[in-house]
Amino acid sequence: FCLALIQLQVSALKSDNLQRACRLVREASAKGAKVVALPECFNSPYGTQYFKEYAEKIPGESTEKLSEVAKECSIYLIGGRSIPEEDGGKLYNTCTVFGPDGALLAKHRKVHLFDISIPGKIQFKESETLSPGNSLSMFDTPYCKVGLGICYDMRFAEMAQIYGQKGCQLLIYPGAFNLTTGPAHWELLQRGRAVDNQVYVAAVSPARDEKASYVAWGHSTVVNPWGEVIAKAGPEETVIYTDIDLKKLAEIRQQIPILSQKRCDLYGIEMKK
Repeated sequence: FCLALIQLQVSALKSDNLQRACRLVREASAKGAKVVALPECFNSPYGTQYFKEYAEKIPGESTEKLSEVAKECSIYLIGGRSIPEEDGGKLYNTCTVFGPDGALLAKHRKVHLFDISIPGKIQFKESETLSPGNSLSMFDTPYCKVGLGICYDMRFAEMAQIYGQKGCQLLIYPGAFNLTTGPAHWELLQRGRAVDNQVYVAAVSPARDEKASYVAWGHSTVVNPWGEVIAKAGPEETVIYTDIDLKKLAEIRQQIPILSQKRCDLYGIEMKK
């Protein structure tokens, strides 16, 4: 099946972001995409100072638009971190997924909050405004089962391994790595998660805005289970397409059967919730 990643140029105007995102989703559907993903923080600038201002409940303005366009195009739509979600007085970094009938299939709240300090380069603390999610998120399609993470979640190999154990063949990470972590680790982490678990990995970023307070790396990417980059964007707004070949995935797992050769008598990873 065809997967499309929409690397959106995000502005400070929510209505404009929503309008352009929906237009690009329609274009991707018209070109044959069956699963379409938007980037992390597509409806607002990325930054702790913006989260409260742009926050919505679910359902709300942004997710209702995503539901409508998913139904209109009859696709599976991964809404990036569609919104900072407000619930019970707390804010979450939340990704929603809608099916071809417009129904909400999954709601993933970012499990690992991005609190880092690299002297002389970048400091960022999501936990100043956001609360962490407490569950992993998967959803089924007629093509395969899909596992979800958001940005920093990609660094935690145990999460991807559990998705693999649960039968996921595609992992999707809406993310917004920056100009320090992006060139160093963005592609490396995706290739690692793909090879470790013999799955396809897709990571979709906002387009780069050099004038923003937080500058995203861009370079939305798809990696196959052999660890090969099969589609990759530059820094600018664009849509990239790739075919997810599940026969190739099966062949790779047959050739190197690591999933059946794990020594579960010596070690293991388990999902606690």
